[in-house]
Amino acid sequence: MKLSRCVLCDAAQHCCRVPLARPWSAQQHALTHGAVSRRITKLANDIGVRLFEKNGRGLRLTPAGETLNLTLSRFFGELAATVQSLRAANAGRTALVLSCEPSVAMRWLIPRLGALQVAHPNMALHLSVGGGLVDFRKKEVDLAIRRLDFAVPETWNVRPLFPEKVGPVMRPELVPAFGRGDYLALGSKTRPDAWAQWLKTHPSARRPTEIRYFDNHALIVEAASAGLGVALSPLVLAIDDVERGSLEAPAGFDPDGSQYGLIWLGSSELQGVEFELAEWLQAQFSRLGPNHL
Repeated sequence: MKLSRCVLCDAAQHCCRVPLARPWSAQQHALTHGAVSRRITKLANDIGVRLFEKNGRGLRLTPAGETLNLTLSRFFGELAATVQSLRAANAGRTALVLSCEPSVAMRWLIPRLGALQVAHPNMALHLSVGGGLVDFRKKEVDLAIRRLDFAVPETWNVRPLFPEKVGPVMRPELVPAFGRGDYLALGSKTRPDAWAQWLKTHPSARRPTEIRYFDNHALIVEAASAGLGVALSPLVLAIDDVERGSLEAPAGFDPDGSQYGLIWLGSSELQGVEFELAEWLQAQFSRLGPNHL
């Protein structure tokens, strides 16, 4: 059996016993082992848990490291398979460029690209990851998915997709601790006041012992999935885990007053393949509406 490299440490040995669809290596991404080591050290410090422990002269993954590595392995394997499928299907055709915010792309859109290809086998789609204002002409973007928390230019056309809803999510075994107030809260640096606002609107909820902040919402949902604490997550990022039962949301999800929209340049209505993509996205996002969870 060919041994795959560890997603976390890039070790040549099969340190975590999780086979990847395609072995990952620092070299293929032009990264030195020192750069990888520094990023892993920063990740471990941000999470607040040990990812590795000494084993003789080498290192081995801790249980927390194995959990995180398993999640990353599955993600990169699925991503590689999806990209390969899309490239094969789209060979020789001009792709429609869809820009999407990083967390939504990673946690919601990428896992559904395979289903999109099945539903629309002749659709050539290129995914561009980005947030905020979009320079449609410079970036050659056709459509973009954005949380509309900024002033929308008059030259943009907007099609509402779903209201943003947030709520605390956690592993099932942490639900009792959440009820007692004996839990670590996980927050995103992109919305540093989110926990304070949620606790203010839920006065009966127990306050956490500590709030630890990560760079983005995708990381806090991954940390919650690993059992490290309670993440205040947007529904769109946690819905798959909640429906699978790997995460629970005992307090539900509440609208925060903002919404996501599909935007494009110009005032004309969508036609052709762009209209097909918009309709597919609308149908998928309908599960995030006011009556869901």
